[in-house]
Amino acid sequence: MPNDRKGLRVLIVDDEHMIASTLAQILNASGFEAKALFSGEHAVPVASEFQPDVLLTDVIMRGVSGIDVAMQIAEVLPACRVILFSGQASTADLLDRAKAQGYRFEMLAKPIHPRDLLSMLNRPEN
Repeated sequence: MPNDRKGLRVLIVDDEHMIASTLAQILNASGFEAKALFSGEHAVPVASEFQPDVLLTDVIMRGVSGIDVAMQIAEVLPACRVILFSGQASTADLLDRAKAQGYRFEMLAKPIHPRDLLSMLNRPEN
């Protein structure tokens, strides 16, 4: 699949090291500039420095949730596209809470297939 959005910076946040690292490797190999973080606690300062075009974060994490990370980064970097991912149906309530506060996030189901992720990243934000 051709990547017409080469060079996009993607910050990946997931407390499962293997998932975050693997997604970063896939994206870096596909022409993106990806950085993996393993907790939400450091996401805002890292995002402020890294200046991602896209935040890709798991919703359910130990400590700070992905929804909270997404809302904090959206405040600091309003142009940053936010894609949340989760394997749990209970995340719908968290997503509804964010929408009620005026945030517009995209959703991707776990397990993430690389083809689906690349397809989502290669099309403009919905």
